Amino acid sequence: MNAAVASNTESVQVTPLSAFIGAEISGVDLTQPLDTHQIAQIRAALLKWRVIFFREQFLTHAQHVAFSAQFGELTLGHPVFGHVDGHPEIYSISKYRKATRFEGQALLRPWTGWHTDVTAAVNPPFASILRGVTIPPYGGDTQWTSLVAAYEKLSTPLRDFVDGLRGVHKFTPPAGASATSAFEKAVQQRALVTEHPLVRVHPETGERALYVSPSFLKHIVGVTPRESQAILELLWEHVTRPEFTVRFKWEPGSIAFWDNRSTAHLAPSDIFDLEFDRQLYRTTLVGDVPAGPDGRASVALEGSPVNAAAAVALN
Repeated sequence: MNAAVASNTESVQVTPLSAFIGAEISGVDLTQPLDTHQIAQIRAALLKWRVIFFREQFLTHAQHVAFSAQFGELTLGHPVFGHVDGHPEIYSISKYRKATRFEGQALLRPWTGWHTDVTAAVNPPFASILRGVTIPPYGGDTQWTSLVAAYEKLSTPLRDFVDGLRGVHKFTPPAGASATSAFEKAVQQRALVTEHPLVRVHPETGERALYVSPSFLKHIVGVTPRESQAILELLWEHVTRPEFTVRFKWEPGSIAFWDNRSTAHLAPSDIFDLEFDRQLYRTTLVGDVPAGPDGRASVALEGSPVNAAAAVALN
């Protein structure tokens, strides 16, 4: 594979960053509307490389929303925690949001913190687009893993086994942590619980992905609690193997755009040991209802689908 693969448009270039996941896009100005060919090339890169990155794109909130809208309908900033004032499509991700959500220390495992966005909803977002504004000079990297590569690297008997399993995803505080009253109130008002297949068929590529978000998947349906724990820990350890991942060093003006249907990611924790501020903003795009290899769709057990921001009225 060439180190850099140029599209048919001379200005748009796609540079892969690892064997299975991650590519950097250059030669395009995201502050301006894209033409149809650029949109097609960027979308093709997203489907192939799962997460794509842009550098030196200094977008305003309005430009961030406009860029995102070229690839799908935008959701509310976050279905539980709301949005930036005046910009219902944007969710603020700051260094200090963790400190205001949780008290205490969760039990840490190798997969702790890894997640796929909002899988507790029956229609998790198709994609997320994260923009870096205030970035520390070091630390604060984000990691992504390819759930397609992870599925394909399972043994054939194990793939056949997990193809028929389903699991329950919930939006709850991390294990071992006690929620603040603000968190509890938000979760109670907008509770989300969904049964998803453990293997999701990608609606555009037909690929199969291990749909096993460690932060939200609580148990496997139809097996004993001990069996569920053993199976999930095996799969969570597997999907976070380093060879399936890419690590991104943020800079001011960096943008990460990832396919939520085929990836999980890990937010940095080292920033809490640094004195630097860190501020990013995220938009998400409305997703479809997942289906497994048997064609069975996900089922909402509690809560409503994640709708377009324009259709959502907050209490």
